Amino acid sequence: MGIKVTFIGLGNMGGPMAHNLIKNGYELTVYDLNKQAVEEAVAVGAQAADNAVEAVKEANVVISMLPNGAIVKSLFLGKNGLIPHLRKDVLVIDSSTIAAADARDVAQACRQQDIAMIDAPVSGGTAAAIAGTLTFICGGSAADFEQAKPILSAMGKNIFHAGENGAGQVAKICNNMLLAVHMIGTAEALNMGTSQGLDPTVLSEIMKASSGNNWSLQLYNPYPDVMESVPSSNGYQGGFMVNLMSKDLGLSQELASQSKSSTPMGSLATQLYQIHQNSGYGELDFSSILKLMQKSDD
Repeated sequence: MGIKVTFIGLGNMGGPMAHNLIKNGYELTVYDLNKQAVEEAVAVGAQAADNAVEAVKEANVVISMLPNGAIVKSLFLGKNGLIPHLRKDVLVIDSSTIAAADARDVAQACRQQDIAMIDAPVSGGTAAAIAGTLTFICGGSAADFEQAKPILSAMGKNIFHAGENGAGQVAKICNNMLLAVHMIGTAEALNMGTSQGLDPTVLSEIMKASSGNNWSLQLYNPYPDVMESVPSSNGYQGGFMVNLMSKDLGLSQELASQSKSSTPMGSLATQLYQIHQNSGYGELDFSSILKLMQKSDD
């Protein structure tokens, strides 16, 4: 294709996203502190870089997928930040979920160097990342969004332009707050039903065909062995960690405070995930919130 893409951040989401770029014919250079993740990308056709600066020098597109805003800002704006090392015709796509203000700071620094940048956080979880069916929620200029669409289409199915820089993060944070709320509600309902002797699979089918139906029931059931190929049926391994959900919910409450929005359910969800995280479950998938409900029954 002649487009050189650099991908930085090969975690549970970033790794499969990078693999899909290779499958779709892009020339890919990767960098991550996790050497095993780099080796897995190299095994399917990527080139490895020894450091982030080396990784981006010849790139037409730079994609980052990192755990939090502090790391994103350090990568681009820090003492050894990448912006001075980027080509002027590069497009920066940050798919991390971070505060809108952090996304705007990076975008402004890019603009000062005439570099295009969009924030493009994702939704859909690891299954969608593997399948290449992610939803991208983008913030940036219309021109930069149009330039990014072919790249994003190699990794996702639904690509939305939410508005200017930072808007993608606002929409993603709203989505994840709702995701946490309906995952908690789903776990509560399944736990209550099974405590009364109901089969969780049968109860799930009943609720999916009724007014309680939601994404968690359809695609990400939190009860073990109800649904194949989801984290709950694999000891809550893989997927979207409690640590990350707790971080995103913290962002939602910061946003709520800034905008003076009432989010009582979001506030409660934040507290519950913090309790779950502090109980030692931070590395498990966020659907493991079921364990908090079961613990309350003890």
